[in-house]
Amino acid sequence: MSYSMSDLLELVVSENASDLHIRVNVPPVIRVHGILHRVEGPPLKPEDAEELMRSVTSDDHVQAVREKGTSDFGFAFGDKARFRVSVFKERGNFAMVLRQIPNTLLTIDQIGLPRDTVMTLLYKPRGLILVTGPTGSGKTTTLASMINIINEERDDAHIITIEDPIEYYHTHKRAIVTQREINVDVPTFAEALRRALRQDPDVVLVGELRDLETIDAAMTAAETGHLVFGTLHTTGAAKTIDRVVNAFPINQQEQIRIQLSTVLQAVISQLLIPRCDKPGRIAVFEIMINTPSIAALIRDNKTFRIGSDIQTGAKYGMVTLDSVLMEKYTAGMISREEVINKSQDPTTILLKLQEYDMEQAAKSARGETVSSPVTK
Repeated sequence: MSYSMSDLLELVVSENASDLHIRVNVPPVIRVHGILHRVEGPPLKPEDAEELMRSVTSDDHVQAVREKGTSDFGFAFGDKARFRVSVFKERGNFAMVLRQIPNTLLTIDQIGLPRDTVMTLLYKPRGLILVTGPTGSGKTTTLASMINIINEERDDAHIITIEDPIEYYHTHKRAIVTQREINVDVPTFAEALRRALRQDPDVVLVGELRDLETIDAAMTAAETGHLVFGTLHTTGAAKTIDRVVNAFPINQQEQIRIQLSTVLQAVISQLLIPRCDKPGRIAVFEIMINTPSIAALIRDNKTFRIGSDIQTGAKYGMVTLDSVLMEKYTAGMISREEVINKSQDPTTILLKLQEYDMEQAAKSARGETVSSPVTK
């Protein structure tokens, strides 16, 4: 075989790739800044893919793939990086995706989140903070950075993380950190959450709020005096709240809205967008802080009005996704096309882009210097 897993992982680290794909009938593929690139070499045969898979996969996980069709785990590539691995069967052959988890945590400033807003949230004694966005939008990185700040700055915190699999390893700093892995330390998220409440936690991170039982347990933990972090695959605060409420049967939804209106502290939605000024991607955010006004909208099932509260909530630390998109566009970091495609309100964003074009044209007519964002 012409490929070794060690060489492929070295390539992933050196190219700062986010993922490595192993499939039969195609060479290994790496994803760099969102774009897929084939590694030079021949297509993988079934035996090649299996050999690469077995080089990093334990017999237990291989057995799990044979029985269930898939298995997920994490492993360390020396001291260079950690990888989250999904091994699965595809057309009867073994296949896998390895997601790189960098060893160095980004700071809140490097991620681009407003520091004052985030720091205020991290010192809350209780409540639910949701970090949301599509797969691959950097939710895990953002949460790991937040947990790291609590770990470094709070000596009153026992942090419990519940993950599938564990991605970033946290050492004990001022806080104590307990990290539990699904299917290794505990069978399910919901079970881990229930058990966590008997383990003297102050902060609980739930890797994924993937079902009603887990969402219910997370809300109970937040209600009983713990600061709970969780993720959902939604974009925008309003959709996130609707997703949580709609996970419950209709006859419970009114009660859940009331509960959520009191326990929710914030929703941070994020996307990663390709940069046009240099290689790489940049994070854009929407931040909703739960105010009495927003709590009333949640209780009254008027989530469609939350967007306007976020627009006028700058003094509380709120920002709209569309305002951040415009800010990055006018700074020349992202393309016009990305602004339109990713905006929450395309009609309004088009008007703002037209206004910006007119301002730039007027400046140009006056002989003033104008910025030149990418128009594609």
